[in-house]
Amino acid sequence: MNKLYLGILGIAALVVSATSAMADGRPMPILGATSQPVGHYEFCKRYDQECQRNDEIALVRLTPANWNRIVEVNAAVNRSIFPRTDQELYGTAEYWAYPKTEGDCEDYVLLKQYMLEKLGFPRSALLITVARQANGDGHAVLTIRTDKGDFVLDNLEERVLDWKDTSLKFLKRQSERHAGKWMGIGDARDVLVGSVK
Repeated sequence: MNKLYLGILGIAALVVSATSAMADGRPMPILGATSQPVGHYEFCKRYDQECQRNDEIALVRLTPANWNRIVEVNAAVNRSIFPRTDQELYGTAEYWAYPKTEGDCEDYVLLKQYMLEKLGFPRSALLITVARQANGDGHAVLTIRTDKGDFVLDNLEERVLDWKDTSLKFLKRQSERHAGKWMGIGDARDVLVGSVK
């Protein structure tokens, strides 16, 4: 990335950071264990080391430097991956994979999770999350657990948002204790969502 772009991105991140700091810090309400998405189950069979128990359970301390890294990774992945469905790429309805140049929502999530972990963020705070969009379509995003609440990185949104500020209806996410296990989310917000099957 060139220095001018990073400078502009840094200024934008600080503006967004000031807004985010005003969030009330309430995390997503987590329910009990639930089913693992089939795409993630198959992913775990191929990448067993990515789906293990986490050694430590941690929150990201939302410093300006950490916020900037989060915003930069979200923007970089959103810009560099061309959206394509699993049907177009692999000839199947659901296939979770690390993208090279193309992918669908969960592929964006996997790459963001991988990049942030390589930057030193704890795996237990970087959780794949399944939701419904306002039109009823299923969607995957990355949730980052922080000391200021849960924030969402979405390939359909340029901004990193507090989970409560999105129009998504959150259904389930990875357990912070075990990357191969999933927990239900009690999202009781009044958001406009099509019927959930």
